Amino acid sequence: MKDYVLKTNQLSKQYKHQVALNKVNLSIEKGSIYGFIGQNGAGKSTLTRIVAGLAMPSSGTVELFGESTERKLIQARKRIGATIEQPAIYPHMTAAENLEAHRLLKGVPGKECVQKTLALVGLHDTGKKKAKNFSLGMKQRLILAIALLGDPEFLILDEPINGLDPMGVVEIRELLKKLNSEKGVTILISSHILSELHLLATHYGFIHKGELIEQMTLHQLEEKCQQYFHIKVDNTEKAATILETVLSTNDFEVMPDGVIRLFTYLDQPAKVSTALVNAGLIIEQFKSMGQDLESYFTKLIGGIQHG
Repeated sequence: MKDYVLKTNQLSKQYKHQVALNKVNLSIEKGSIYGFIGQNGAGKSTLTRIVAGLAMPSSGTVELFGESTERKLIQARKRIGATIEQPAIYPHMTAAENLEAHRLLKGVPGKECVQKTLALVGLHDTGKKKAKNFSLGMKQRLILAIALLGDPEFLILDEPINGLDPMGVVEIRELLKKLNSEKGVTILISSHILSELHLLATHYGFIHKGELIEQMTLHQLEEKCQQYFHIKVDNTEKAATILETVLSTNDFEVMPDGVIRLFTYLDQPAKVSTALVNAGLIIEQFKSMGQDLESYFTKLIGGIQHG
């Protein structure tokens, strides 16, 4: 039986005449990294604000760590770290002083966690440098450090790599993977940098105009986005034989309509077409297909808009 950190049931939020969320049923498994994908205004921030207790739903329910009553939710939220509404950074304080201030605000026991958390996000050597002099990337790290105070079991992160240079992006990605794999932290991460999410997330949720239109695992997404050659010839059975004997591959599938999907030789299209032509086959269609996360999302919401 799957263990869920977060589940929403028919969660809706309406502001006057605008529907921000419409009956959203979202579920996040314990130990997963959930990539939350949607355009600006799609409802990502509204949902995460409700989960964190920063806004109330118009209808529907939230379940955190199996708890759904208001009193139990207050306790469950103490197990969350979040960067939804960026925590205050005190510009005239150092990184350590900022973290100490937030430690006291959160009631996290033990001063030793400050240096440990700073080291975790790569800010342990900033010394007496004031936060007002931090780069955007350093401020992002400090915000993440504040969210990590108290060793949360569930992290909700809004654009955590915004403003980071390429090396900083890699470092934050590896840190989040480490938190997930070594400490078992479940992470909900929303980002407009879809290529980066594809390197990080284990599960995905696609939201559009307040509606959760699809949820899937990384494996399911990769199946949908897998690159392949789309081949249609006048004799499918003969083509399959050529692929097996001449090209020595079984990494293909024959679709019900007779189209062959070939998953190998992706960098050698001429070799494939030559083998088929030399066998006397007439090639009716031969094209590269498949898509990355960004093109899949674009196609997904495009289909809804034009459907």
